[in-house]
Amino acid sequence: MKSLNDNNAVTKIQSVICIVIISALIVISIYNHNSFNSGPVPFSIEIIKRPASFGDIVFAIVGQKCIFLVIIEDEEQTNNNKKAVNISVTSSDCQVTVLPQSIIQGQVAEVSIMPIEANIGKNITVTLKGEREGLTITKIITVEVIEGEDTIGPEAAAIRDKFIPWLAVNHPELGIVNETVWVGTIVNPRILVVMHYIFLSEEWEMYVTWHIMIPPYDWARIYLRHRFNETSPSYAFEISSIQEYAQPQTIEVPDWV
Repeated sequence: MKSLNDNNAVTKIQSVICIVIISALIVISIYNHNSFNSGPVPFSIEIIKRPASFGDIVFAIVGQKCIFLVIIEDEEQTNNNKKAVNISVTSSDCQVTVLPQSIIQGQVAEVSIMPIEANIGKNITVTLKGEREGLTITKIITVEVIEGEDTIGPEAAAIRDKFIPWLAVNHPELGIVNETVWVGTIVNPRILVVMHYIFLSEEWEMYVTWHIMIPPYDWARIYLRHRFNETSPSYAFEISSIQEYAQPQTIEVPDWV
């Protein structure tokens, strides 16, 4: 009789365990179903001009490459967050590109706008769209095109090249060497005392500024931003006097860049 009661008790325990396991599996299944089929995740888009310090109006000249950064922010934390937002740009007025064309949160896309002759004296607009799973956000970028030409490119390259050998020796982890290929563009053609120029390699944005003065105020500075995952520079270096052949030194990255 005792053996029969023991068997019944074991059977009841086994039944309870089976019910608990089945209930857990059902809960997990429902959770996973809801997680993967909860619909599109809302997101927002932020556009950041490079460099960030100038006013709301972006002035440009023909041939200048105006650079804007695009980041997204997911408004919910779900398993769908790893799905990329597709970024596209269109304009009937100028040359415009975006790279890369899809990003997730934490990644950065670069939009490049290059005015043409027909844009002089006009405001050009670029339409940017972010799309994911049927959700679309549209942003407008405006650039005012003025008369002018880039006359400081060679000087900017000379300033840049004063830093590169020092960087190669003192910061080899950056991978910037004499053989690194750069593509440059003037930043703001209306600035006359402090010059501004941006160079792009495959990996880095180098923002170059220098002061047109006599020693000891003839300084030069560079700010390095890692492309596609940073929205502002993470390194800054200065030559305190060009004419006195001062060596580059590391400085704090200012907020305005």
